[in-house]
Amino acid sequence: MSPHRALTLASSVVGAVIVALDGTVLTVAQPTLQRDLGASFAQVQWTSTGYLIAVAGLLVFSGRLGDRYGHQRVFALGMLGFGVTSAGIGLAPGIGWLIGLRVVQGVFGALLQPATLGMLRAAFPPDRLRMPIAVRTSAIGLAAAAGPVLGGALVSGPGWRAVFFVNVVPALAFGLLALTVRGPRAAPSPARLDVPGALLLAVTLACLVQSLVALPDSGWTAASAVGLALVVITGVAFVRHERRTASPLVPRDVVGSVAVGSALAILVAASAALNGTLFVATFLLQDTLGVDPLHMALLSLPLAALMILAAPGCAVLLRRAGARRTTVTAMAVLAAGILVLGRASGSVAFCTGFALLGAGFGTVMVTATHVVVRQAAAESAGVAGGLQQTAMNVGPVLGVAAATTLMGLGHGHGLPLFVLATVAVVGAVAGRALPKRSSATINHGQQGDRARIPARP
Repeated sequence: MSPHRALTLASSVVGAVIVALDGTVLTVAQPTLQRDLGASFAQVQWTSTGYLIAVAGLLVFSGRLGDRYGHQRVFALGMLGFGVTSAGIGLAPGIGWLIGLRVVQGVFGALLQPATLGMLRAAFPPDRLRMPIAVRTSAIGLAAAAGPVLGGALVSGPGWRAVFFVNVVPALAFGLLALTVRGPRAAPSPARLDVPGALLLAVTLACLVQSLVALPDSGWTAASAVGLALVVITGVAFVRHERRTASPLVPRDVVGSVAVGSALAILVAASAALNGTLFVATFLLQDTLGVDPLHMALLSLPLAALMILAAPGCAVLLRRAGARRTTVTAMAVLAAGILVLGRASGSVAFCTGFALLGAGFGTVMVTATHVVVRQAAAESAGVAGGLQQTAMNVGPVLGVAAATTLMGLGHGHGLPLFVLATVAVVGAVAGRALPKRSSATINHGQQGDRARIPARP
């Protein structure tokens, strides 16, 4: 691997890990943060909600900025801004400052996330994308597993402010590297920026996320109905605008790709099923079975372990079996894990269920992401990365909202887990639209990509 590709892969991994760590360690720090700042529960929730809304609304537009001005530049801006705002949050004098800075941090997070995939698409030939994406996925799984442990150690030691300082040095270091180190990249997209489309999509996604996040606490209210109605109105307006404009935010070669659309639907289904299941399992283990949080963390360790191990193994499966068979099988494994958890009564059964969840989700994440990034033309890689990240942000919120609603019907954990397993099965059906053999069908007729992306820097 050339030095430029190695640095690109390292930057992509570090950027993804920083974002993954930020969310997991914050969850651990929130109770202490609330007591220290004298904040209400609703205010503390907005430290997560404000960030999530900013990220979800801007991911696709940020990806388009990368296509237009270069993914490495956008990544540098995102990393530097993320590091500076992390330091600001650690020094915040009150909860109001903290919430505001978290929203700003979400803007920079939206800039860097699509760029982590766009840079890979620009640096690696299409037939060598499998392993970089697998490494990135394994690192995300490792960060998700280590986050609670790291967060607990920091909160118990230096305090909750240290949780935010931990991101500062790597974010600033890799942001400065991205500014100073230059390498080959795909030719920038000549299309103009579709600002009206970006605004419509941002409002649609922000309203959707806000409505779904508020659902577990307040249930179905007039406000949630208005929010979802606004989602429909702005969503329809966005689609009409995209069809009429000469330079759409989402290029027609991306939105018109059956493979990309199916892969995005699979990512939404898989992340919704996984996160909804984890939400239900938490109540099942702690409230129904009386398992303490530490014991539950130990029971769920196989999830993180199998997710980390499945990612590199998936790179081999993609090459030998193709995207379709790999994804369909992995979604079936994910569904089986949910059903096992629904019937589990002992430690072995719970560990087995969590292991199946990790193996299935880790494989799906690599396969579907590989299809999205590789199928898109190099000049639309940022938009493709933004769509992938949007799916990975909307899916968990949708899954938790569905689980909360179903649990509120009074049927215990059985009905929610059955429905979530069904969602995974639907995702498996969607997987049949993916290419049979990725090496033969993905990027068919796009050999020009190799000409635009040099094999060597």
